[in-house]
Amino acid sequence: MKLYFAPGACSLSPHIVLREAGLEHTLDKTDLRSKLTAEGVDFKTVNPKGSVPALELDDGSVLTEGVVIVQYLADLVPDRQLAPAAGTMARYRLMETLNYISTELHKGYSPLFNPASTDAVREAAHNNLRPKIALLAKQLGDADYLGGKQFTVADAYLFVVLSWSPHVKVSLADWPNLEAFLGRVAARPAVHAALLAEGLIKE
Repeated sequence: MKLYFAPGACSLSPHIVLREAGLEHTLDKTDLRSKLTAEGVDFKTVNPKGSVPALELDDGSVLTEGVVIVQYLADLVPDRQLAPAAGTMARYRLMETLNYISTELHKGYSPLFNPASTDAVREAAHNNLRPKIALLAKQLGDADYLGGKQFTVADAYLFVVLSWSPHVKVSLADWPNLEAFLGRVAARPAVHAALLAEGLIKE
């Protein structure tokens, strides 16, 4: 499989999951402005949506949308328990959390990365994010991960989105459990390896 990614973008989530799953893969770094990959491919020919992540499967087909990709990967290696079994209520709860992170949290950060956003728009985005972060902090509680002791694909996604906070001046100081969560996830060997591979940290 080949993952098309941009360093530190939401594609870091399936990158982490690929490594947590122990699945063989290659990476192709994608410039989201020029829409060219490191291998010189026009990314729009891979994913007409023009956004990462995109996962090229062994048969040449391409799967897009991060919350779908991570569940696909988890289902390839059920023994790793990166997602509850399909059809169970626990799986629907995972999907519920993934969708919330995607539609409410991830998209909530978007205006803060847009250089055209006015101060008023940025302030509104900050105010909009706070209750959504608070809800996920409440869901996490005193547990290691969103689902308790077991790391899942939802934790990978939450880690990536919350890791954007320092870059856009979103403070997590009111939620020490989330700050501890970020440190806990970052310390996982697979996560550390993904961060290294994307050039986000150094040894």
